[in-house]
Amino acid sequence: FNDPPYHTRVRRLLAPAFTPRAVRMLEPRFAALVDGLIDKALARGGMDVISDFAAQLPVEIIGDMLAVPREERGPLRGWSLAILGALEPAPTREALDWGNRSVAEFSAYLKAHIDRFRKGRLTGGEVLGLLLAEETEEGEKLSEVELIQNCIFLLNAGHETTTNLIGNAVAALIDHPDELARLRADPQLIETAVEEFLRFESSNQLGNRRVAERLEIGGVALEEGALVTLGIGAANRDPAQFRDPDRLDIGRTPNRHLAFGGGIHACAGMSLARAEGRIAISRLVERAPHIRKAGAARRGGRARFRGFLAFPIEFGRPE
Repeated sequence: FNDPPYHTRVRRLLAPAFTPRAVRMLEPRFAALVDGLIDKALARGGMDVISDFAAQLPVEIIGDMLAVPREERGPLRGWSLAILGALEPAPTREALDWGNRSVAEFSAYLKAHIDRFRKGRLTGGEVLGLLLAEETEEGEKLSEVELIQNCIFLLNAGHETTTNLIGNAVAALIDHPDELARLRADPQLIETAVEEFLRFESSNQLGNRRVAERLEIGGVALEEGALVTLGIGAANRDPAQFRDPDRLDIGRTPNRHLAFGGGIHACAGMSLARAEGRIAISRLVERAPHIRKAGAARRGGRARFRGFLAFPIEFGRPE
């Protein structure tokens, strides 16, 4: 939530972990995680797409990147949901209190966690290692507060949005059986399909910017310092930009959606999110035939982050 030079400084530290090449090296780990979750679901004959699948993958991936031991990852999703809930446009007092408690709890955990990492008591943690790098090119170090803030940001940015991408994609395919059949018949469409899921049901529906200098947009004068809320979900259904925007088309090209923002503030983890979504969705479609709803789905009830809290499905045995 900062502009240069601070933004540039932190982004430079994180960039090596999120390049397309770095993400490709992680893909075997993604595939193994996804297949393990699908194995369990096939044995049961179904699953909740959110709690049993979509929410599991980003927690494990971010946990690995921050060197969080597997047995300590239980609270991560709850902390993330609470913190993001406090970022809604009009949060309740209860949501604000829950979010503040979660920030305090997660910060206390991270303070001790970073100390253990520095002492060499933890393994992995590529991203945490980058944040703890000795010095930037300018000879600066991140303070402890900055370290904790960026770890919290990474969890939130990498968790709920990816969970929603996968959950919304499965829901969209079930609601559009012709597109599901199309993807089964031509698995190579998965790349454009992921872009279409990002556009069609944007995980992050709203963005905030502060006006840097006085300007006018659409006949409305905006003063310097004014806070502007951007409707990302609406922009991604703009008929001036997208032909037949309310139709799901997994082969849509071009597809210049705004799910990851743009410019210097474009999502640093977009390659990671795309890879997680591509592998999770393609493996589920390939291995679980006859996917269908198995009960009532529950939406998250949020304006900013669009997704499900629960989406039960069932399917036949693999052929």
